[in-house]
Amino acid sequence: MSEADTVARSANLSRPIDAGVRIGHVHLKVADIDRALAFYCGVLGFDLVQRLGDQAAFISAGGYHHHIGLNTWESRNGSPPPPGSTGLYHTAILYPDRAALADALRRLVEAGIPLDGASDHGVSEALYLRDPDENGVELYRDRPQDAWPRDADGSLKMMTQRLDVTALLREAPPAS
Repeated sequence: MSEADTVARSANLSRPIDAGVRIGHVHLKVADIDRALAFYCGVLGFDLVQRLGDQAAFISAGGYHHHIGLNTWESRNGSPPPPGSTGLYHTAILYPDRAALADALRRLVEAGIPLDGASDHGVSEALYLRDPDENGVELYRDRPQDAWPRDADGSLKMMTQRLDVTALLREAPPAS
């Protein structure tokens, strides 16, 4: 029996997690709070909810207590993890619709922040980039579930195709 099988049996993984479970927020280790805030608030447009000097900051969209925590508790002036090491692949930030995702793209273009990639996954459209600390960031929007691609048997058929960022950018609302 493999280690995964042993863990699965001991954890009784045959019963799925409650469908109402959500990921509420993420905390990122950063080297410099001001630099991180310039990106997440200045470029992406999150609101600063609370700041604890140069040690931590909590940011959100829409008045939530925080979607992202930024801290220097173990990383002040630190460097990103080297390639080939374990850690967070990316933080995914869900936008409510295509126009909001297009606005995020406009902000990135105006700030001169390059994309690592842009994909249409059938179920979603996603922009991939790096924050100033080289943390991976995915900005995406989901399509309605009834528009998700499915195989003949009804199973989900996700894909990775090139996202037309020029067409997406045309849907961005004007800058205010």
